[in-house]
Amino acid sequence: MSTSTALLLADLTGVAVFAASGASAAVAKRLDIFGVVFVGFVAALGGGIFRDLVINEVPPLAFADWRYASTAAVTAAAVFWLHPQLARLRTTVLVLDAAGLGLFTVTGTLKALDAQMPAVGACLIGMLTAIGGGLGRDLLTGEIPVVLRREIYAVAALAGSIAVALLNFVGHARTVQLTGAAVLVFGLRLIALRRRWSAPVAMLRPPRTGTRGPQT
Repeated sequence: MSTSTALLLADLTGVAVFAASGASAAVAKRLDIFGVVFVGFVAALGGGIFRDLVINEVPPLAFADWRYASTAAVTAAAVFWLHPQLARLRTTVLVLDAAGLGLFTVTGTLKALDAQMPAVGACLIGMLTAIGGGLGRDLLTGEIPVVLRREIYAVAALAGSIAVALLNFVGHARTVQLTGAAVLVFGLRLIALRRRWSAPVAMLRPPRTGTRGPQT
């Protein structure tokens, strides 16, 4: 399998799982079919559109290649019609989101590297590609974006993009990068959820409740 074919398959798989993640979140919010498909579309393609604009690949693949938009729309519509058979929607959303996070981290980083971006820039693009769709999904469904919460989310994507850049530097085959780094991100995200790992947050002092004595 050629590198371009492997990237395309990984990209479309990421589109499908993020579309399912977005559609599941929209179903849980009881949106109509248009809302479900629209949220699925944004969740699936938002990060990829950002990536393509940054690396100057215009028009973005989401608009230039019918397979991307079709994959997102069909997957989201399928989730709308089949959601009664999907048990425990929250768990489904989290697992699909972790899978999409891993796949988009890898494809975003590799495409940035192929566009001759420096390693640091490629890692940032890979991370932002991965979290962009989830950010759009959460905003559209009225949730605080996962990336802004204490959960390990963007950090997992950044770790995966760094792994891709390192593997690319030492010359490993693209199949190894696609599989290993995606599994790393997926595993980190699920383990963090399971063990309730979180990033530190600022400690706020409680407001003073005492009153001062009379001034003299």
